[in-house]
Amino acid sequence: MPAANLTRVEAEERAAIVGSPSYEVVLDLTGDGETFRSETTARFTGVEGASTFIEACTERVHEVVLNGTALDPAVVSDGTRIRLDGLAASNELRVVADARYTNSGEGLHRFVDPVDGEAYLYTEFAVAEANRVYAVFDQPDLKAGVRFTITAPAHWSVLSNAPSPEPVAGPEASGRATWAFETGPVISSYIVAIIAGPYASWHGTASSVDGREVPLGLFTRASLAEYADPEMMFGTVQAGLAFYENAFGVPYPYGKYDQIFVPEYNWGAMENVGAVTFNEGYLFRSRVSDARREQRAIVVLHELSHMWFGNSVTMKWWNDLWLNESFATWASTLATSQVTEFTGVWATFANDEKTHAAEQDQLPSTHPIVAEIRDLEDVEVNFDAITYDKGASVLKQLVAWVGLDAFQRGVGAYLAANSGGNATLRDLLGELERASGRELTRWSELWLETAGVNTLRAIVDVNASGTITAAHLEQTAAPAHPTLRPHRLAIGGYSRGEAGLERVFRFELDVDGARTELPELVGLAMPDLLLVNDDDLTYAKVRLDERSFATAVEHLAELPDPVARAVVLGSAWDAVRDAELPAAAFVRLVLGSIGHETQSSARGLALGRLELALGRYLADEHREHLAAEAGDAIWALAELAPAGSDGQLQFVKAFTRLATTPAHGDVLGSLLEGTIALDGLEVDLDLRWELVIARAALGAADEADIETEIAAALADDDTAKGRQLAETARAARPDQAVKDAAWRRAMTDTGLSNDLARAIAEGWRRTNDPALLASVAGEYLAAMPGVWAERSYNMAAILSTRLFPTPVVDAELAETTRTWLASHPEPASMHRIVSEHLAELDRALAARERDASELSGGAQ
Repeated sequence: MPAANLTRVEAEERAAIVGSPSYEVVLDLTGDGETFRSETTARFTGVEGASTFIEACTERVHEVVLNGTALDPAVVSDGTRIRLDGLAASNELRVVADARYTNSGEGLHRFVDPVDGEAYLYTEFAVAEANRVYAVFDQPDLKAGVRFTITAPAHWSVLSNAPSPEPVAGPEASGRATWAFETGPVISSYIVAIIAGPYASWHGTASSVDGREVPLGLFTRASLAEYADPEMMFGTVQAGLAFYENAFGVPYPYGKYDQIFVPEYNWGAMENVGAVTFNEGYLFRSRVSDARREQRAIVVLHELSHMWFGNSVTMKWWNDLWLNESFATWASTLATSQVTEFTGVWATFANDEKTHAAEQDQLPSTHPIVAEIRDLEDVEVNFDAITYDKGASVLKQLVAWVGLDAFQRGVGAYLAANSGGNATLRDLLGELERASGRELTRWSELWLETAGVNTLRAIVDVNASGTITAAHLEQTAAPAHPTLRPHRLAIGGYSRGEAGLERVFRFELDVDGARTELPELVGLAMPDLLLVNDDDLTYAKVRLDERSFATAVEHLAELPDPVARAVVLGSAWDAVRDAELPAAAFVRLVLGSIGHETQSSARGLALGRLELALGRYLADEHREHLAAEAGDAIWALAELAPAGSDGQLQFVKAFTRLATTPAHGDVLGSLLEGTIALDGLEVDLDLRWELVIARAALGAADEADIETEIAAALADDDTAKGRQLAETARAARPDQAVKDAAWRRAMTDTGLSNDLARAIAEGWRRTNDPALLASVAGEYLAAMPGVWAERSYNMAAILSTRLFPTPVVDAELAETTRTWLASHPEPASMHRIVSEHLAELDRALAARERDASELSGGAQ
């Protein structure tokens, strides 16, 4: 949970009292202890005589002075808020306190690099964690400029939203220096940033349409400097900045653009104004798939788009958070398709974002895109695939509905009209209506203010000669969320020819209601594959008719368009998860087509879903057999793949996840030792760890030999990442005592950082014998209330998400969890995460039953 759980009512009341805040913040970061000194001078207008509060999550408050009057910290501060009574029309507040560093990725995170012993600091202030560093009115509509003065070791770099000044050295031999920044841009507190440490750096510029040369910076820990890719990072920003300026008609709104890779980061990246922080996972220490490089490009462009949409124009309250993130997801996909090598990224969007959105949308915790946000805890709860992926999918539908040109004109008008301020969804919709001529109130009500995903299927009558005599589109909705929505979509027909599956017709139409006639199909020959939502224009689940699915199983690889392949594969995956299609059929579909897939992201996502299907959705009667066959097949594809190809790398890495038999363990060991070698494949730093972890999880050798393999890998990689991977490998061993000890350590050791807790949990969950994880189910449920009461939000979320025995698909566990949920409705975040575990468990049980029914011949 955030340091102080601000409610919307409190925020609105405070915004009516407080105005035009600004801050001068003095920080001393020279100590090597657990706390740092923070001095804040806040100036703001107020309603005379009124009372309010300011957030300040502190270890100890030394001084509070309001308008020259000293206040007793013991009376006015509770450790998270400071009460301010008797305001004047113009106010000055001084707060001097000690604040605490974190190791959870919240507030001011402090990390010591084991390679060089140096400390690296960075802030993460979303959702409302700036108050862990300085006293602040921590809500998005009270924008302010912050002037930082920061004292730190003299050999460090210190960054913030304003350009970094030249440091002034402290007293001789003190080893300290002070950076006195200019006041930063007027922005919301959650996108303020400080980064400090001996970071390695690179510099460049980007040309803005208004004639400026915008300074660019790139920063990494010194021990990771060799993995920085400044040419790619700067090149992507330069191209993206030009693309967004042209698309929005608005120049880049800030004075610089730094990108900083930081350790132990909870998210992929964060759009701090002019000082974007990135997860170090995007620094590639070893060769990665093209899919991973594509994802990095998307993330770089996602954060860049926020500088306009989200930072320059910011939501008034957190109910519009979805609009920031959804827009950035959609815009970065569009930009990636236009200005990078990854021109097929819309297929990734169909395969990845839309699939995740539909999965989230079918959980009991689903909610409208425009969710009710009563307080900060609601923000944390709703920071999910609805906020990012469904929102972006619906925006893609909106673009199809109003047209891309009109959409971009409307967005540009919205940015120009609200530059530097706060705005709402209605403000955006108004500009889009003016640009397109389409009325969007009903569209918004149906798409943004209701939950659930629709299912679309074509119902076709065909005569004896194969000619379509009647056709309509059926739209259905889940009973719990019965809304039927308007869709703009395409229907395509594909028939087999000399070049594979060729599209023989395509038409677009508007769909609304339960039944839409399709007269365009009448009189046409029934194609081998009839694809609803061709080109993936709308957000919906799609069902294929029996003939089309049979074609897909045998000939999916012959579909030339990667987006069409993504729609087909997504349809099959939905059907498996809905217990409509046996998991074994999905396994056959993937194994039959994956060797011919040409797009890296599609290949990687299909292999990931294959792993899930094998582990969670297959019936007991043939799981072991099919898992062994799948492992054999993927290894065979690795051997057959062209030397050094992306496919070869992906198949080998997938094999480390799919290996289940002693023979698979032998292959892994031979790869590790070098007695088996594939042309063009280097067993580099990260692949070596994957082999070691896979062998540990299989129990492919005795404890001493596995520990020797771990120690050898760690000797070559004694870094923070190497130590985390060693923890994963040790926790992966298929031994009951090892599993139980790893689980309890991750759950109870409050000294673990966020990344170490994740690493141990990853190893604990890695198993081919789920029974090894079942023993902690009761302890998990018993521990949850204490975890949520005592740990920070991010740490509680890590533990509750990752330490549930997800691989255990068991009806008794489902009933135990259901009973526990009935008696533990609060806190909402805890209840939501556990309820999602239960929903996925129920889905896996139903999928296994469907798969078993097919085996017994019970399904018709």
